[in-house]
Amino acid sequence: MTKKVVLVVEYNGSAYKGWQAQKFDVPSVQEKLEKALSVIANHTVKVVCAGRTDSGVHASAQVVHFETQAERNERSWTLGVNTYLPEDISVVAARHVDDDFHARFSALSRRYRYVIYQADFCPAILAKGVTWSYKSLDVNVMRQAAATFIGTHDFTSFRAVGCQAKTPVRTILNFDVHQLGQYIVLDVRANAFLHHMIRNFAGVLMTIGAGEQPLEWAQQVLDAKDRTKGGITASPYGLYFVDAEYPKHFNVPVCKLGPHFLPFVDESCYELSS
Repeated sequence: MTKKVVLVVEYNGSAYKGWQAQKFDVPSVQEKLEKALSVIANHTVKVVCAGRTDSGVHASAQVVHFETQAERNERSWTLGVNTYLPEDISVVAARHVDDDFHARFSALSRRYRYVIYQADFCPAILAKGVTWSYKSLDVNVMRQAAATFIGTHDFTSFRAVGCQAKTPVRTILNFDVHQLGQYIVLDVRANAFLHHMIRNFAGVLMTIGAGEQPLEWAQQVLDAKDRTKGGITASPYGLYFVDAEYPKHFNVPVCKLGPHFLPFVDESCYELSS
């Protein structure tokens, strides 16, 4: 009898060419996870994720599902699979779910955090875990600019030229900017995202925060519906997939928002969908 299992996976994407498995032995997170799962299941396993991540991008709570005929408990799908994973990928939760669950199509929202480290010198620790800025950034102005993007808009100015999405329209549910010591965290939740969308948000907000463009530039870029008007695409370093939200009846494991090196952030302003 085939069963469906959901996993929550954490990974450091620095060594991988993104989530998606590729040809010619290009390293990917999906490939490593499927190989480890196939050992424990004793048959070939294919996984589906909540949201693909690009080369160099990380996840503290990527959600995936797979189908299996194997009779294994949840401990085997965590500790057992981790035995066969490299040290930069870890399964942190597992649960058996209903057959109608789908990691991608059942998701109500997805959430990313973009972590900027503001300091005079480039960090050696977490060198690829944060985006470094030697410039002084005005967090209050960045927060005001981020509010421009909340709601349903045509985000053509913030999608990669090669983005394959059928429509540039997305709904941003929350967009907060937090100052946590030397970290500045862009915290974005949406129904879905376009290719490079958050990195392009980060490029605009960092430019405004540095005083190189006025606050009004955020609205101007959004209204332009032209990627060439949107400035630079920020580095993938510091970008984390931190949450996917599902209807409660699926009983998907909920983990503490990461990445785990960040201090606590008050989440009371977020109202989860029903």
